[in-house]
Amino acid sequence: MRITAVTTWYPTTRAPARGSFVVRDLAAIATLHEVRVVHLVPPGDDDATRRLRHEGVEVLRIPMRPADPVSVARAARALGPALKDAQIVHSMAFSALEPLALSRPRVPWVHTEHWSALTTPGTLPAPARLALPAVSRLLALPDVATAVCDFLAAPVRTVRRGRPTRVVPCIVEPYEPAERRDRADGSLRMVGVGGLIERKDPVLALETVSALVSRGVDAHLTWVGEGPLRSQVEARAAAPDLAGRITLTGSLDTTGVRRALAGADLFLGPTRADNFFVSAAEAVIAGRPCVVGSTGGQGEYLTELSGRLLDSRDPEDWARAVIELDGATRQVSARSIAATIGDSFSTPVVAAGYNRAYREALAPRTGPWSRDEALRPVRPGPAGEGRP
Repeated sequence: MRITAVTTWYPTTRAPARGSFVVRDLAAIATLHEVRVVHLVPPGDDDATRRLRHEGVEVLRIPMRPADPVSVARAARALGPALKDAQIVHSMAFSALEPLALSRPRVPWVHTEHWSALTTPGTLPAPARLALPAVSRLLALPDVATAVCDFLAAPVRTVRRGRPTRVVPCIVEPYEPAERRDRADGSLRMVGVGGLIERKDPVLALETVSALVSRGVDAHLTWVGEGPLRSQVEARAAAPDLAGRITLTGSLDTTGVRRALAGADLFLGPTRADNFFVSAAEAVIAGRPCVVGSTGGQGEYLTELSGRLLDSRDPEDWARAVIELDGATRQVSARSIAATIGDSFSTPVVAAGYNRAYREALAPRTGPWSRDEALRPVRPGPAGEGRP
């Protein structure tokens, strides 16, 4: 089946890490179907390329400024020719809905949503919060919608009023986890992965280390990630109670993140809100138990063996939870912790989830194509074949 994905989140040379979750999802879908991408590229990411292949996928870029109605209308006009050969249109990210609402696809339409503002509207500026109920109605338009967890699916279902909304998780590939440390040095080594931003609350992570130290725990924290709070975090880390206990690595690639997890005893993620919280799932797959914030979809995959959820912002509560979980899981093997997720978020599982969404989108529709033929998995052709 020919899938044309429409997204505002996709890598460019100016923003090479943009939309990594979209790239992973499309790679999963491409194991079953032919995939092409229409990238509605915003000005800040636009590197002036218009046609290219990215990781084997053919990409057409159409400039679009999501906040500019004129720009959205231009993109909608350009989408018509770009979608003419599609058997399924699959939009990804809320802003991709705007031009499709003006030029609705003539074939079944599946939409994948990740927008955290739907679950935590308080993260938006006041004017955007006021507009959210109106703009969120765009989610009612696709034939089928998917969300990465039930936590996010709930507000999407409210808008869609009974139209199909399914859960297809983020991809977190299983692998053989490194054995846990023997703890002979008597220390507790924790890792956090996420941006140095308010929502991830790295400052609370540091205050938790301080609270642990005050209880006599030889605690250390490595934080993987970058962001606008770096100077504040650095200043707090330099205080006498934390001196030599905090390591800031900046952003790391997948290998670097796995290495940081392998060197840790426990994952600390005091997020204020997440939808899926990929980093926590990665920690479990790595065989490391997690103490994380409770607002988000992480409660759907964490178990008593793999984690603790907190809604408190008090470092003393976090320190107590860390000590309790560390004591409860110190003798549990990395494999046993990783097995609580297993392959539930693997590429084949995600590909199958999207394929079920495509079947559901096709089922009530009539058209000139054969449904049986459209649903038959195909492999993409040689480089250069097809077009978005």
